[in-house]
Amino acid sequence: MLDANLKQQLSQYLGMLREPIELIASLDDGQKSAETRELLETIASLSDKITASFDGDDAMSGGRRPSFIIRRASDASAWVRFAGLPLGHEFTSLVLALLWAGGHPPKVSDEALEIARAIEGEHEFEMYFSLSCHNCPDVVQALTLLALNNPHVNATLIEGGTFQAEVEERGVMAVPAVFLNGKMWGSGKMSIEEILAKLDTGADAKAAAVLAGKKPFEVLVVGGGPAGASAAIYTARKGFSTGVVAERFGGQVQDTMGIENFISVPYTEGPKLAAALESHVAEYDIDVMNLQRAEKLIPAKELGGYHEVVFANGASLKARSLVLTTGARWRNLGVPGEAEYKNKGVAYCPHCDGPLFKGKRVAVIGGGNSGVEAAIDLANIVGHVTLIEFDSKLRADQVLVDKLASMKNVVILTNAQTTEVEGDGDKVNGLVYKNRETGREHKVDLEGVFVQIGLVPNTEWLKGSGVELTARGEIVIDDKAATNLPGIFAAGDVTTVPYKQIIIAMGEGSKAALSAFDYLIRNEAPEEILEAAEAA
Repeated sequence: MLDANLKQQLSQYLGMLREPIELIASLDDGQKSAETRELLETIASLSDKITASFDGDDAMSGGRRPSFIIRRASDASAWVRFAGLPLGHEFTSLVLALLWAGGHPPKVSDEALEIARAIEGEHEFEMYFSLSCHNCPDVVQALTLLALNNPHVNATLIEGGTFQAEVEERGVMAVPAVFLNGKMWGSGKMSIEEILAKLDTGADAKAAAVLAGKKPFEVLVVGGGPAGASAAIYTARKGFSTGVVAERFGGQVQDTMGIENFISVPYTEGPKLAAALESHVAEYDIDVMNLQRAEKLIPAKELGGYHEVVFANGASLKARSLVLTTGARWRNLGVPGEAEYKNKGVAYCPHCDGPLFKGKRVAVIGGGNSGVEAAIDLANIVGHVTLIEFDSKLRADQVLVDKLASMKNVVILTNAQTTEVEGDGDKVNGLVYKNRETGREHKVDLEGVFVQIGLVPNTEWLKGSGVELTARGEIVIDDKAATNLPGIFAAGDVTTVPYKQIIIAMGEGSKAALSAFDYLIRNEAPEEILEAAEAA
């Protein structure tokens, strides 16, 4: 199951175990159980600190076979359960679970660990993942940390493909999907900090108090994607006090699968790139404030004054200059049924949710590169794909169009306007589209709809601020990334820059930072910042 190279790497990692751990499996006579046994026996053979047994009872299995728990030998309350095989994207999660159970410290803040250990009340988490989901590992690893650090938290991490009947019974049609004490609790990618904030009812007040205590920055970057990370690094290298405040560090890159056009890097994946951005930013004296949603901008009333950004928790931050890099999000169809059936058949991530539709009929809405790539990927998993494009022809690169056209289980509809997503109250069962040439409506019977129709800039919070926006909501910038307001710059997908690409966002972020630098050196600093600089 593990090749020689992977075994060697795993052996090196397991050398970091500080104390013994136990693997206790609950198996049946099926092929998956045989594979689970083989995997656990291999792991146990690579470290004298690991023992594996295969006599788990119903209490150990949680009613699911194959499954296994990873337990600290010295503390029976410190355990986490995997149901099914955590391979694919989750192999790293398995390795981390072994290391953390064995006493190796996790790379999270001491503050996060303290909050995790202080959670009260009984919490029984069940989380469903797919092996191709790049958003799932963060949630798997966060719940693993919680379970291993708090005896009041149990976590069962379930590979949906192994327990397909259970997935369908519980109506799981998108992953990651998290149940708490038997009820649906959360979906989508979540970090340990996000999960803790959701569990800790006083999290907003604590975060607001922390923000309120911060002095004004010389540069405040709002948004933590590629453009924001690039801008922050450039201004920090110029010696200016720099803060980055983001709703989710990494931004939309976190939701991107394969990246093959990041020059000098032939292939990477979004979460890896986001982690690299975060690591690079951490090399500098940059104050990163994550999980903060901007709600209002109050521009400075005069040159050299402070701009103020107000956040959802009521706190605010001030800065001499701002770089706005809040990015964009997937565009919704805006038709009846879309919102009602989100995560019940309506999905936006084919890599994450595609395996849940194995053998079924789905539609992909959108004929650009994203839509055609999604249709190609899904055609290898599902029973049938209908690609629906509003325009008279597909807009994707010709090489992708040719590949899609060669696939036998794909139908391509152009000049087709999606008008409704239909369902039975619990899940999607069809889609209605109008032929734009004849005006006639048609229904397609299916179980899933994947929406891939472009982006919407995250600028609702800027309305009424005086920052000029286009009719589409993009921030209007000039060739130096400056907005119409002095001292406020913008970069990346949130702006009028014509091509929404990661590498372009990084370049635009650098440009905006250099423009902010030029602005700062040409304008007098407020007295408060001058005094702080002299005191330092």
